[in-house]
Amino acid sequence: MAYQTGNPLTTDVEFALDGPWTAYWVAFLRVVTGWWFFHAGVTKLIENGLAFTYGPAYMSEMTGTALGPIPVWMGNNLAWLIEPGVPLFETLIGLALMAGAVTRLAAFGGAIFMVLFWIGNAGFGNGLVNGDFMGLLLFLTVMVLAAGRYHGLDAVIERTEFVERHPKLRYLLG
Repeated sequence: MAYQTGNPLTTDVEFALDGPWTAYWVAFLRVVTGWWFFHAGVTKLIENGLAFTYGPAYMSEMTGTALGPIPVWMGNNLAWLIEPGVPLFETLIGLALMAGAVTRLAAFGGAIFMVLFWIGNAGFGNGLVNGDFMGLLLFLTVMVLAAGRYHGLDAVIERTEFVERHPKLRYLLG
């Protein structure tokens, strides 16, 4: 059997991130992901201030989850950090993503949150893919695609003299 050059399935597939529609889509994805976390954080701040007591209480009851005694210990011993940290960091991560500033760092923080939510909720009644996992994929996509460079402040920040003198900062930006 001879090789068929006319077969479209045998040609290389290329995914280029240099078109205007792709840039708009990546920026839109970043802003929507940011709004999702910002809204979650601000809602907690409005309702509870920096005393989000539901978080530690929920963790204290997670004895039968995949994480075992770790969240129970955290809920009992780290409430002083969890109560203000969850609403504050959700809000800040959301703001950074919406503005496109320090996007990779913010998306990394969001990914950490989503890993903890995904494993911590551990219902997995419908398999491993659930809403928390999809949130994790959103944050990883924003981070990998350096979404802050698309219509975000990171595009401006990366051109500053300070970042040019310290190019490793680009790993946090983008």
